Formats: sequence, C-alpha cells, structure tokens
Amino acid sequence: MRGIAIRDELTDEWKSRGVRSEREYAILTAEISEATFGLTPGQYKELKGLNKENLRDHMNDLELIFSMLGERVTTEITRSKDAQDFPECEDAAKEGGEVAGNAREDAEKRIGKSLVSDGNYLHTSEKKRKRLKE
Repeated sequence: MRGIAIRDELTDEWKSRGVRSEREYAILTAEISEATFGLTPGQYKELKGLNKENLRDHMNDLELIFSMLGERVTTEITRSKDAQDFPECEDAAKEGGEVAGNAREDAEKRIGKSLVSDGNYLHTSEKKRKRLKE
C-alpha cells in the first residue's frame, strides 16, 4: 500500500511540474529503475520472465523497498530543486535512483549477494500456498 502511495505522490509531483505524456513518465520511471537496479523496467520484466504482468507484483521485499526508496528520494529531490518540466525532472529521477542504487550496492556487499533477482514473488507465493494446503 505504501509503495502505491509513494508512486502516486511522485507521479502527481511530476504532473504538477509539467511532465505530461505517458512516454515522459515511462522514461522517468526507467531512469529511476536503471540507476537503482542497473535495469530498465523492461529489462527487469524480461529477467523475471514476465510479459504483461505488473513488475512490482513480482518483486521480493528488498526489491520493493529499493524501488520505493528511489521513488521517494526522487520526489524529495524534485521538490528541493524545484525541478520544472521534463529535463529537470529527469535529472532528479537519475539522482533519486542513484541514491537507491548506492544503498542497494552497499546492502549487497554486506549481505554477500545480489539483491536483483530473477525470482518471481507471486509464483513463489503460489507454490508455498499449494504446499500448505497439502
């Protein structure tokens, strides 16, 4: 629920600052994702074997947390720099994603493995539910 609220707040902020087209929203989202995970949303969906499904629905907790971090920090940077129109919002998106990407990389070093996963959370959950029913 909070992830949806954070995303909605970000897109509302972009809209109020002159971002208009679906293409611009997609580019800004891709900038955050690429800086956070090293993958655009399309590349991430391909990694997870998704077609039309929602990527967030298939992320594990840490993937969601870092996505939320990138989006929330982007909102704050957008506001603090009073970014206007697409180019300035794009710079803020890159910076917000970079903050989340640096945090992810630090976590990976401490945990000792990549947090970018090809695992599919919903499919894993469905398997667990089936085992519990047996």
